[in-house]
Amino acid sequence: MITISGEGLTLEQIAAVSNGAEVRLTDDATINARIDASVAKVKAAVEAGEPIYGVSTLYGGMADRIVPIERMVELQHMALWHHKTATGPRLSRQDVRAAMLLRANSLAKGYSSVRRELIERYVTFLNKGVTPHVFKRGSIGASGDLCPLSYIGASVIGLDPRFLVEYGGEDMSCIEALKRIGLEPLELLPKEGLAMNNGTTASTGVAANNMARAQNIAALAFAAQALIFQALLATNHSFDPVIHQVKPHPGQIFVADQFRQLLEGSALIRTKAAVNQEHKGGDLIQDRYSFRCLPQYTGPILEGLANAGRQIAIEANSANDNPLINPDTGEVYHTGNFLAQYTAVAMDDVRLHLAMLIKHLDVQVALLATPEFSKGLSPSLVGNEEHGLNLGLKSLQVQCNSIGPLIHFHGRSMADLYPTHAEQFNQNINSQAMNSANLARETIELCEHFLACVLVFAVQAVELRSGKNGRGYDATGVLSQATRPFYRAAREIASGAPDPAKPLVWDDMDGFIEDKVANLLADISGGGKLLAAIAPTRRAIAAFVEG
Repeated sequence: MITISGEGLTLEQIAAVSNGAEVRLTDDATINARIDASVAKVKAAVEAGEPIYGVSTLYGGMADRIVPIERMVELQHMALWHHKTATGPRLSRQDVRAAMLLRANSLAKGYSSVRRELIERYVTFLNKGVTPHVFKRGSIGASGDLCPLSYIGASVIGLDPRFLVEYGGEDMSCIEALKRIGLEPLELLPKEGLAMNNGTTASTGVAANNMARAQNIAALAFAAQALIFQALLATNHSFDPVIHQVKPHPGQIFVADQFRQLLEGSALIRTKAAVNQEHKGGDLIQDRYSFRCLPQYTGPILEGLANAGRQIAIEANSANDNPLINPDTGEVYHTGNFLAQYTAVAMDDVRLHLAMLIKHLDVQVALLATPEFSKGLSPSLVGNEEHGLNLGLKSLQVQCNSIGPLIHFHGRSMADLYPTHAEQFNQNINSQAMNSANLARETIELCEHFLACVLVFAVQAVELRSGKNGRGYDATGVLSQATRPFYRAAREIASGAPDPAKPLVWDDMDGFIEDKVANLLADISGGGKLLAAIAPTRRAIAAFVEG
């Protein structure tokens, strides 16, 4: 069980709660005292007639209008009601759970003037499996994620039956769900409605879940590249530690170390001594750039993911609404912590880095498919060349060429595209964090499709290479120890266990390639056997990214 205390949540824990792990609100006396103190401060300010934004005033560009004390509770309900304006498809259950977790975590810091009773509602929704209907469109990440967080907040308190939730596999009104879990609708106190919807935790929840899947993509890409290295008889010389000690970027060193481990013991990888001994002209004495420069190219990608991960983790453990109340001094701060700029830029960066990773794979696929560069493999990796009409993986490469440009298009930045006139020119800078996070999710899904195609190439290539070496088409015996489980998992998922008599694709008419791609995609998207087969690499990437 994961404890909500306002600090210390990791990306791994967020992913766990997103996928169903239970939570508890801390019983730490110091934290509870802070929560109570901030609530007491607002209560005292209301009684004393002290002006506080969003408590004694309207919101945003209408904050010059005073709200009488007898309407302050109504104003808090209005904060949630007013933002039922969303459009578009729904956020996934996992993303809504992440948003609820992070909102509770932010409120638990004790700077938002929200009762513990209200924070416990988020905990109950998470543990009972009640998931509000929340939609992708409507947040500009400026005054927080007002629209999506209002759908959650209104459902948590039972504001109106037209706010819907999913519970026990059924869609129902939030009122009905509250009844089934033994709760009544809850009336808000001054400041509470604003604290529930005025924060960055919806976009940051999506972003946190994106980080987990981005790490999966990196691990799978490493494993696929390791197979391609072996299929193309590359050298391991490019990963020698001395090379990277004299250009000591952390990401570069990390990538080189990972590939040394992935390729160790392979019968197909050429050592420096073997290259020098065999070289008699007619072939390059060194690998092409997409192999030789892999640590230098991929190192910045890993460092970029790590930086994005740090930004998302900090945001996930922040107080990010407005105003904030210092529970120790009672001072009220009118702030801009609701601007989700870190989340937006992090997701912009993740999209760029994933696009770079995919472009690298695309270059390597092109080498596999082209006889001039594949070191004796058949054109487009045709299995049975004697057939005369087989085209191998020609059309699958075109599929990669279709997906790749979309990934790069999604790699364009979002955070600099904000409208400067939003909400009466009050939100005249805004982060577009939710749009950036949702685009990152689309990028991740495209990358998963691309990887499924690449794995067909990688498996076919190592099997053809094994066959050319007189070892039969089961490549297990020629591969490195680290990549054998991954190869076998990919082969079995795509089309059954390796067959010494035939590679993955023999005659084109034996079956459709799309079936193999679909099988691999289902496993990739579900975090299944492929990730399990490359678990040491995935753990290493997580340790690097999450520190």
